[in-house]
Amino acid sequence: MRRRLYFTVPDTASAQQMVNDLLLARIDEGHMHVLARDGIPLDGLHEASILQKSDLIHGMESGLVIGGIAGILAGIVGILFPPAGVDLRLVTILVTALAGAAFGAWVSSMIASSVPNSRLKTYEKAIEQGRILMMVDVPSGRVDDIRKLIASRHPEASTSNMEPTIPAFP
Repeated sequence: MRRRLYFTVPDTASAQQMVNDLLLARIDEGHMHVLARDGIPLDGLHEASILQKSDLIHGMESGLVIGGIAGILAGIVGILFPPAGVDLRLVTILVTALAGAAFGAWVSSMIASSVPNSRLKTYEKAIEQGRILMMVDVPSGRVDDIRKLIASRHPEASTSNMEPTIPAFP
């Protein structure tokens, strides 16, 4: 299991040096993500993906649940008040629940992909000021070691929060 640590650094040179130190500490580059305001060149740093920048996963999960519930209700209404000449069975509820969940997840993910990640609200001001946000996914047993490493090697880095768990996809 991994934990996501957040740090802000003043510029890309500091971010690159932090990446190098984390690589020496055996943190894979695929577990380091960088987010900066538009116009700041990242010079080979691993930029955060749409999954880290937006609320896509949260939106998809919400749409799945809401769509599934709406599908169940639609199936129940269909069974209680069937169209003329159609014999609906209980499998109708399953089919409408699955269809509703799929449709809800799709629609919600389309909307949520354009909504900024709510977990990053804390860092919006720093990013707008030109600082660079580093998201580092570390094994849960190494969180304290990595925090100490960053504190000792990068006094310019603002230490920050830690997510208890990271999403499976990003």
